[in-house]
Amino acid sequence: MKSNFALKGLALALAGAGLAYGGYWAGTHQQAPATMTSTPAPIAATGDKVDPKTGRAVLYWHDPMVPGQKFDKPGRSPFMDMDLVPVYADEASAEGGVKVSSTLQQNLGIRFATVRKEETRESFDVVGTTQFDESISEVVQSRVTGYIDRLYARAPMQRVKRGEPVASLFVPDWIGPQEEYLALKRSGNETLAAAARQRMQALSIPSGLIAQTERTGQAQSHLTLTSPVTGVITELAVREGAMVSPGMTVAKVAGLNKVWLVAEVPEALASSARAGMSVEAAPAGDTNRKYTGKVREILPGVSTTTRTVQARLELDNRDGSLTPGMLMRVRLGADKSVTRLLVPTEAVIATGKRSVVLVAGDHNSMQPVTVTTGRDIGDDTEVLSGLEEGQKVVASGQFLIDSEASLKGVLPKLASAARAQGSSVSEPTSTSMSPVYRGVGKVEKVSPKSLTFSHKPIPELKWPAMTMDFAKPSPDAFPHAQVGQEFEFSFKEGKDGSYLLETVTPAGGGRK
Repeated sequence: MKSNFALKGLALALAGAGLAYGGYWAGTHQQAPATMTSTPAPIAATGDKVDPKTGRAVLYWHDPMVPGQKFDKPGRSPFMDMDLVPVYADEASAEGGVKVSSTLQQNLGIRFATVRKEETRESFDVVGTTQFDESISEVVQSRVTGYIDRLYARAPMQRVKRGEPVASLFVPDWIGPQEEYLALKRSGNETLAAAARQRMQALSIPSGLIAQTERTGQAQSHLTLTSPVTGVITELAVREGAMVSPGMTVAKVAGLNKVWLVAEVPEALASSARAGMSVEAAPAGDTNRKYTGKVREILPGVSTTTRTVQARLELDNRDGSLTPGMLMRVRLGADKSVTRLLVPTEAVIATGKRSVVLVAGDHNSMQPVTVTTGRDIGDDTEVLSGLEEGQKVVASGQFLIDSEASLKGVLPKLASAARAQGSSVSEPTSTSMSPVYRGVGKVEKVSPKSLTFSHKPIPELKWPAMTMDFAKPSPDAFPHAQVGQEFEFSFKEGKDGSYLLETVTPAGGGRK
């Protein structure tokens, strides 16, 4: 009997323990749904979380209608009648950036370039014109008083060769001394004849002319003036029959073996131009012809009309292909190279107040970065700050057309895409630039200001099926929209965060 009583007591004790555990289990599992339906607490986007449905890492959950508010766990939105949408870590873009899919990159013709360091010479491009090299110009002068008997050079800019006659000079004062010398030589008085010869030399009678007088036995009255160099007659100061005096310039001849190229250097670059820099020049009309040389000197003074400093360059012209007055494109470069950080020039968006480069990040993200630029070196631009070697930047001729199109057209579109993903861009947006979204839903309410649709999911905005208001463009818009009917509609995001209808069409086609 005692044994049976003990067994019954043990059975009752086990049953009581089981009931207590069952009550605890039921109580804890009945509270779980209430916890899931409560509104999650807002947080900053910190820590890694996992989406229980997909297993992907989540940064935070948010309501696409209010993307600025972030939550630490899934649940119902406190703003709209919908579930919160996760923002996955592998889809999030950098701060202030946007994400552009590979397909969209291809459609926009986006190309990328790598920020690189390169040994380059300090160089810049200017324009200049060719001139005669005055340092190799020669003059044809008379050393005696006489008359121009004949001019062989008839006009300025006439080409002459070295030794060719320029003018014939009649010198009457030379006739007497030569006759005296001939007479003394015939008399056999060598002492007086030598004195007469020295007198002729003192009168600037050339030795060749004296030798001709001795050989012919006749006084020579004409002197031929020849060109000392091969070149062009730049000045012709006399005419036939004119009288000339000692030291008077008859003609000026400029050589063409070398020419000067006077380049106009902008005042802002004047400190970079210096004597000795290497020069590469090409005629404006034929860029295939290249000439090399050196900077001879920097001329003092700044032009008040063009605000430029003139650099005098020296070019080799032994082939005679350059003539004065030619317009040429000039590149001045330093002899020593310098390491610079370079990006393609087309990658830089210049706004006038700043320069922006779109930097490519992970998972197709792009971030606008303000940079400080230096010199343009060929097709590249020097970057002084804002970028690092190895970064990838957007460099697309179709995408970055000019500064106005880039900052007023492209970035606002990217900003709209960023808002659809829950990120933000600091550039201002415009309603006309906003993308157009489409949906299908049933009209629940009609008012002068809006139409209320219970619409199906809109994947572009990550919206689930829900009921919400869409603003009308005007009170009398879409008069055919009646409560209870199903319509296809398109809309854009407005400046105030509302959504503005564009078209409302009965499902399957019909009026707008």
